[in-house]
Amino acid sequence: MPRVIRTDEIAIDTDRGDSRMLTATPARPKAAVLLGHGAGGGLDSFDLTALATELPPRGVAVARYEQPWRTAGKKIAGPPASLDAAWAFALEEVHHRWPRIPVYVGGHSAGARVACRCFARPAVGVIALSFPLHPPGKPEKSRLDELTAVDSPVLVVQGERDPFGTASDVRSALPRRGRRRQVIEVPSAGHSLQPGKRSDPDGAAQLIVDSVATFILNEVR
Repeated sequence: MPRVIRTDEIAIDTDRGDSRMLTATPARPKAAVLLGHGAGGGLDSFDLTALATELPPRGVAVARYEQPWRTAGKKIAGPPASLDAAWAFALEEVHHRWPRIPVYVGGHSAGARVACRCFARPAVGVIALSFPLHPPGKPEKSRLDELTAVDSPVLVVQGERDPFGTASDVRSALPRRGRRRQVIEVPSAGHSLQPGKRSDPDGAAQLIVDSVATFILNEVR
């Protein structure tokens, strides 16, 4: 018998404006993950949609958080401080909904940066999807410090051809010793993590889901 997945859309009032959250919850979740979107995409991005669809049947509740600027219909993201402030309300909501299970945080691109900058309990780990290591063509402007500041396990899922930093770039930049860091490469993918139709997008989605599920479930066992 298939697992029953409950889906909800939740309105969240923040001091930066109204926002919303889409949740997908299995009957008995083992863990939960809060995911933020990028500056150029929304909750229906390739990777966030795959995770919201495929993780709940494996026992992981998924909350996709839409920042106030996007809920308001604006085309340009607010400054980092405003994103971070709104994220705190999302994390509080997730902890309120699932107070007795481990909570992971993460997101796509700018969403991953927010999750890293704001990493705090009850979160126990970070899932960074397409972490923008540097602006395209400007490797000297590294954002590595945001990634390395997280004092818990981190999973980075990066495209092979990402102009903001490839999987190889991230591996090379990360310290080789110390905290637990995993880097997964999505073949033929750019910053969206979605490769072209000739490069097996279904396989890429499966790789993303399997990597994130393994990362979370191995930690909670």
